[in-house]
Amino acid sequence: MRDGLLLLTAAAGTSVLWHRLRTGVVPGGRARWARTNHAGDEVTLLEGVALVAGATGTAVLAGPVAGLGAARTTAMLVTGVGAGWVGAVDDLRQDTDRKGLAGHLGALARGHVTTGSLKILVLAGTGLVGAALVDHAAASGRGRTRGALGTLVGGAVVAGAANLANLFDLRPGRALKVGLLSATPLVATGPGAPGAAVVAGTAAALLPDDLAGRSMLGDTGANPLGALVGLAVVDRWQGRGRLLALALITGLTLASEKVSFTAVIESTPGLRELDALGRPRR
Repeated sequence: MRDGLLLLTAAAGTSVLWHRLRTGVVPGGRARWARTNHAGDEVTLLEGVALVAGATGTAVLAGPVAGLGAARTTAMLVTGVGAGWVGAVDDLRQDTDRKGLAGHLGALARGHVTTGSLKILVLAGTGLVGAALVDHAAASGRGRTRGALGTLVGGAVVAGAANLANLFDLRPGRALKVGLLSATPLVATGPGAPGAAVVAGTAAALLPDDLAGRSMLGDTGANPLGALVGLAVVDRWQGRGRLLALALITGLTLASEKVSFTAVIESTPGLRELDALGRPRR
């Protein structure tokens, strides 16, 4: 019951914030947040700002009375704002000379900090802090501690999920659908449900305009979307569950360096129809 109310609160609050961002004054002016999507249409990246503000704002304002608690609320704030901030840096001041995870890691190894390598460092740091906070909350509730290795794996899951969500943000609605499909099973029962409810409500509020091609998440929104889903996964599972999640995220990330997710989705019956569901026909 509480998770359902939290989901509805997140959806309502995000809708109000999104309306204000679409109609009011925005930092740097609207032109700074405008981009051209794959179809050649102009879209706004302010959707990502709405996602960060809606999710973290709901966690801070409604979380304590909806079962999140102080530690989990702080974990969502750290991972959501951290991933959103570094995503905005990448969106607004993007290095265009290096692409892909390997390129940014190679630049970092040579001592050159690109916006992409900065994103890797920030996502890793905030993911680890988020995992440590939810582990602390779980340990306090059960009267025992969790191992440091499990927390390290949890941090990697959060950071990897943040990066993976960004890889799906290539067509209208795709990343938000992935976020919804990942968060919804966690909402029903168990640890991680309140955080997943916040993500699901926020994503649902933003999905119509994203599907219509009027806005997109960008790194500003896709990174925190993935990070918050990853945090809910970490809160739900430990041990083998976290290792399995990390293996899946790592496999998909490495695969993205070699194959196109869009090509795979569009050539696979079922996935193709799900991906296109809700988009206007051209």
